[in-house]
Amino acid sequence: MSGAALDLARRIRGGEHSAVAVLDATLARIRAADARYNCFTAITEDRARQEAAAIDARRARGDALPPLAGVPYAVKNLFDIAEEVTLAGGRVNAANPAAPRDATLVARLREAGAVLVGALNMDEHAYGFTTENSHYGPCRNPHDATRIAGGSSGGSAAAVAGGLVPLTLGSDTNGSIRVPASLCGVFGLKPTFGRLPRSGSFPFVGSLDHLGPFAADSASLAAVYDALQGPDADDPACAQRAAEPALAALGADRPLRVAVLGGYFDHWAGPEARRAVRLAAQALAAADTVELAGAEQARAAAFIITSAEGGALHRRRLITNYDDYEPYSRDRLVAGSLVPAAWAQQAQRIRHRVYREALSLFERYDVLIAPATPVPATPIGTTSLTLAGQTLPARASMGLLTQPISCIGLPVCAAPVWPGIGADAHLPLGVQLIAAPWREADCLLAAQRLEQAGVAVVRPV
Repeated sequence: MSGAALDLARRIRGGEHSAVAVLDATLARIRAADARYNCFTAITEDRARQEAAAIDARRARGDALPPLAGVPYAVKNLFDIAEEVTLAGGRVNAANPAAPRDATLVARLREAGAVLVGALNMDEHAYGFTTENSHYGPCRNPHDATRIAGGSSGGSAAAVAGGLVPLTLGSDTNGSIRVPASLCGVFGLKPTFGRLPRSGSFPFVGSLDHLGPFAADSASLAAVYDALQGPDADDPACAQRAAEPALAALGADRPLRVAVLGGYFDHWAGPEARRAVRLAAQALAAADTVELAGAEQARAAAFIITSAEGGALHRRRLITNYDDYEPYSRDRLVAGSLVPAAWAQQAQRIRHRVYREALSLFERYDVLIAPATPVPATPIGTTSLTLAGQTLPARASMGLLTQPISCIGLPVCAAPVWPGIGADAHLPLGVQLIAAPWREADCLLAAQRLEQAGVAVVRPV
């Protein structure tokens, strides 16, 4: 199975390129293009050179090289990087001590041979869907630099879409992998809640936080996901499950029972989102439409849980450092710190009820299709948009279609589709390929089939 990152690793293993030469080219691309996109908040050049040189030395000794040997990658700046300050998008964190060690997933990618080149822009403390960061500047969409990249992992998606690096890591609490993947036109994976350890990452909402990868093709996405798997005692939410390789499952000639999620997910979809779903449904032979009746309630529950846990996490520093917080999120965090415990408990009950409802759908289907965002990327600074005849706040509404799914913890692959409608025809809008818990291989296989059909495509800029 091949993919952009996998092909690069193969060429390094075969001696066609050295890891150091690949790194030099990567750093040159970043320096040439990132002033336009504003993806990176830090470049870890010294570390990257050490890691690349170590790969070349192993090859020179005749050692077997790991699966991602020499492949450059970068991480959302809420991942701990040893000897770097973990910003989590916030100025309030800039004076914190440097991280003493790597986050677990960063350490696992190093073991897999990947070369870390830097940290990436995001919404402050992961509380947003646009990466219009008022401290570090907005991240810009590589397909139209006047548009948002999505968030909160905007830098992670834009860095792949802009061809700066082939792989990145991000986080997803309410849609923060799937929204930017949709708007930037790349592949992203939000695994099952509890599948990948979050240890060594700056938390937002412990009940909802997920970590996952971005890539320029489905095989590379599966390969990096495989490198990240495994239990970790430092994250109590991380299930003690053995790794279940996904890359080997790609290319399997097995049927996938696929349906379209209608109802709530169609109601809040704009014309581009509906067309993206139709294209995906045709390619995957999805003739049935089903509904998740509790989707709207799940989104409301996600809002309450997010407010309560996020507000509690930041309450003390909001009292002492209010002016250091971003104006987009600080009042919401203050309000969240006042949410009654009974509301949060009821939200958790709703969450489990809708989860059980979703499980009943997977008795009949392996994958469900839904749009990832209601509209394509909006211009930077947009404050409202119109959906279903209503004027809605733009920033919060980018998560309309992702929040119900992350609330109940299902694995989702976001796949890039190009609806090609009107003034936004130059912009992508992704679909969510949603699978049953622990069945990441199913949504990745569906993404690969969309890729093979020419429906899911990462277009160069």
